[in-house]
Amino acid sequence: MEYQLIDGKATATAIKQEIAEEVEAIVAAGGKQPHLAAVLVGHDGGSETYVKNKVIACEQCGFKSTLIRFEADVTEEELLACVDKLNKDEDVDGFIVQLPLPKHIDEQKIIMAVDYRKDVDGFHPINVGRMAIGLPCFISATPLGILTLLQHYHIETSGKKCVILGRSNIVGKPMAQLMMQKQYGDSTVTVCHSRSKDLKKECQEADIIIAAIGRPEFVTADMVKPGAVVIDVGTTRVEDKTRKSGFRLCGDVKFDEVAPLCSFITPVPGGVGPMTICSLMKNTLAAGKKEYYK
Repeated sequence: MEYQLIDGKATATAIKQEIAEEVEAIVAAGGKQPHLAAVLVGHDGGSETYVKNKVIACEQCGFKSTLIRFEADVTEEELLACVDKLNKDEDVDGFIVQLPLPKHIDEQKIIMAVDYRKDVDGFHPINVGRMAIGLPCFISATPLGILTLLQHYHIETSGKKCVILGRSNIVGKPMAQLMMQKQYGDSTVTVCHSRSKDLKKECQEADIIIAAIGRPEFVTADMVKPGAVVIDVGTTRVEDKTRKSGFRLCGDVKFDEVAPLCSFITPVPGGVGPMTICSLMKNTLAAGKKEYYK
């Protein structure tokens, strides 16, 4: 069967173009240019790349962006003071503190300190809670990106059986909530994780599989029924001597053997990844327009 590749890169480009046009109209009408700030602690390779891409995306969308850097030995107090300053800065519409943070800093404490009205990452318990009961809020970027892709490709989700692999606070849990809700996925949802007994059987029955388990090539052909939709959230760096960088990004799905069975599938890279940053831009625009919180 011929599968269709879900192109996250092209979709993200189109959406950023729409955002840029809207920002242009807002500014032309005398409105305020949306402003996103990012706080980066230390020099983690993955985080550096993410933040760099976020800054580039801000330029493409016509946003103002600020990058605040701290060394890895920053104290929790200093970081909390920075969050407080951003909360109070009226020019900053939304900001993110790039995770993971060094071990000596309590991540949850930092997340709690962010003003939920500026929490464009959607990690604050108020946003998480509002999302759970279907109120307007900032939805965390990766789940929002996946929803956007499913809508963009007109993939039927209502009444479908959706299996989510992984139960993280960033992807698995919010994804399950959204796929279950009437106004979003409207699906029948099963969440599987490392302790699930019949994981393979659950996957075989799924119309939609969302793999966010963080284990390279975990999903194999014998787990997927013909015609299924497979969304691969995994991005693990695996060693690859043939690459200039010495590594390549590997998804949670064994693409070459799974793809021929699918109706739709996302590649890694170029699938969910670009949509995550695009969602952050969508949230920043909403923050600038005070769409959810006055």
